Amino acid sequence: MKNAVTLATVTTEFLERPGLAPTTRETYELTLGSLLSEYGSWSIEIISKQTLVEYLSSKHHLKYTTHRKYQAVLQSLLNFAVSQGYIKSNPIRGLKQLPARTELGEHKTDEEIRYLKPEQLNILYNAVKHDTRMNAIVHLLHRTGCRISELLALNLEDVDLKNQKFQVLGKGNKQRWCFYSSDAAIVLLNYINHTRHQKHRALFTAQHPVTLKVSRISYHTLHDYWREYTSNYTDIKGVRIHDLRHTFATERVGLISIEQLRALMGHESIQTTLRYQKVTSQKAEEAARHALDVLMNTSL
Repeated sequence: MKNAVTLATVTTEFLERPGLAPTTRETYELTLGSLLSEYGSWSIEIISKQTLVEYLSSKHHLKYTTHRKYQAVLQSLLNFAVSQGYIKSNPIRGLKQLPARTELGEHKTDEEIRYLKPEQLNILYNAVKHDTRMNAIVHLLHRTGCRISELLALNLEDVDLKNQKFQVLGKGNKQRWCFYSSDAAIVLLNYINHTRHQKHRALFTAQHPVTLKVSRISYHTLHDYWREYTSNYTDIKGVRIHDLRHTFATERVGLISIEQLRALMGHESIQTTLRYQKVTSQKAEEAARHALDVLMNTSL
């Protein structure tokens, strides 16, 4: 075991890990702020399960989804402390998450789903069209609905270029096929033939500007490019890479069955997939109200 250190010291190391996306670091800092204000000076070795449970209980006023994020970040911090040898085990390992409280109007499907509208997609595609690698990544994320981590983990040999599909290893170590469209196939081949570094196995590669070492592109690097391209356009500023996965799902609700969509998305629970039906209902209501406005104006 290393010498006893404070919770604040461990948290600083946790936040300064290489490869941590800036937005993720900012979220972690905001989430852990109140914990550090109370227990930051404590030795991490003496912080007990009871202390942490009481801390989480003090956050019960938060929406259950937000409360779960607090707990998840705390879990990650303590797992990091274990990996660094500061504590022997995670004191809240296996702690149950706060359930949805129906008496407060909370439901498992009430989490907001952010997706891109057609006009936003047009802006995004126009923004990345001159970057062959980014163009291919955006097309594949939008057309397949795969997670960004799944896409970046692919090697070139994992992609069936002829049949326009690839297999990913998703959550729970479950494999599934992802299928992409002809327009995605065109930009992917353009990237492979003209930009991709041929001597590396990874599908999406990057080269260090100083050492010239070629490696698999990291999420951190990709996020920097994403932010650079989207920040120049008001209509897509603040849009997340993950929103392309939500867009894929919302476009397909009503066109395929929920079970089929669940399989394509790799969801463990059908309840996760059912969230997109709510989005579709909202879109239908918006369309209905717009049609009523048009009809009312026409009749006047």
